[in-house]
Amino acid sequence: MSSSSNIKNVAGSDPQAGQDVTSYLQRLNPLQFHKKSQHGKAIVALIAVCILWGTTWLASREGVQHMPALQLAGIRQLLGGLCYVSFFLIKGFRLPRGKEWGPILILSFLNFLLSNGLSTWGVKYISAGLGSIIGAIFPLWLVLIAAIGSKSKLRLNTVAGLLLGFAGICVIFYDHLHDFLNPEFRFGIFISVASTWSWAVGTLYTKKQAANFNPYFSLGLQMMISGTTLLGGSYALGYAVPLSAIPSISWIAIAYLVTAGSVLTFMAYLYALQHLPTEQVSLYAYVNPVVAVLLGWLLLDEPLTAYIAVGMLITLAGVYLVNKSIMKMLPARKQEKQ
Repeated sequence: MSSSSNIKNVAGSDPQAGQDVTSYLQRLNPLQFHKKSQHGKAIVALIAVCILWGTTWLASREGVQHMPALQLAGIRQLLGGLCYVSFFLIKGFRLPRGKEWGPILILSFLNFLLSNGLSTWGVKYISAGLGSIIGAIFPLWLVLIAAIGSKSKLRLNTVAGLLLGFAGICVIFYDHLHDFLNPEFRFGIFISVASTWSWAVGTLYTKKQAANFNPYFSLGLQMMISGTTLLGGSYALGYAVPLSAIPSISWIAIAYLVTAGSVLTFMAYLYALQHLPTEQVSLYAYVNPVVAVLLGWLLLDEPLTAYIAVGMLITLAGVYLVNKSIMKMLPARKQEKQ
C-alpha cells in the first residue's frame, strides 16, 4: 500500500530557507539519477512501481505460509529501515530531536505497524489478489472520513465513485460467499480492511504536516520503529519462531520485500512524483491489483473467476473517480516542467 501523502513527514535535516522542495528531494534521492532524460527515467520508475508493488503481495502471501506473518513483517520493516537510516547517518544527517519524534512515532504506528502489519497478516488467510484489491480501496475511506468531518457536500462523481467501489467489492465477494463460513477467511478480510482504515487515517494525519522534510530518512525511521515493535511483540507473546527455523522460501520472500518493496520501489515512487504529474503517478494504484491478481493466478494457482475480474474492474473504476476528488482534497504539490 502507498500514497504520496503518506510519506510526507519531518525527519533529519531541514532544507535551507527558500530552497525549492523538488530540488531538495532530488538531491536526497539515493538513486542519484542524472539530470538527462529525467522524464523518460520517471516513466521507467513509474512502470517499476506499477509492477513491483503488485508483486509484493505475492511475496508476502508466499512468505507467511511458512512463518508467523507479523514476524515476517517485522523483519522486513527492520531491514528496510536499516538500509535507509544507515545511508543517511553515513551522509551526516542528524537524528530527529524532541518534538520531531512525534509525527514519526504516530506514522510508524499507523502506516507500518498497523497498515503494513495487518495487510501482511491478512494474506495468510486470503489470496494475494483479493488482498491487493482490498488495499486499493483506501481512497474510499479518505473521502468518507473527510465527508463526516466536513460540512461540504460530496461531488456527484465522488458519490458515483463510492457507489461503484463498494458495488465492485460486493461483486467480488459474491464469488466468495461460501468462504465466509471459514472463520480464518473472515478474519483475513477484517484485518485487511482494517489496514486500509489505518492507511487512510495516516494519510489525513500526514496532510497536517506542513514543514519541509526528508521523506527517505523519515520512512527508514518509521520502518525501524515499527519493525522493532513487531518483532519484540512477536517474541514476547510467543508468536515467533527461531531465525534458524525460518525456511529459505520465507527468507527469499523477505529479501525481495526489503529490496523491491521497501527500498527500490519507494525511491522509484518518489522519483516519479518529482518529475510526473501526481494524477499520472497515481495510476500505480490501479495497476497493482491487476498485476497481483494475474500473477497470483499464474504462479500461485489463485482463482480468477468472472466475478473477480468484473468486480475488480468496477472497484478500480470507482476508486479512479474518488481519486480525482482526492487530488483536490490533498495539498497540491509543485510540479516540475520538463
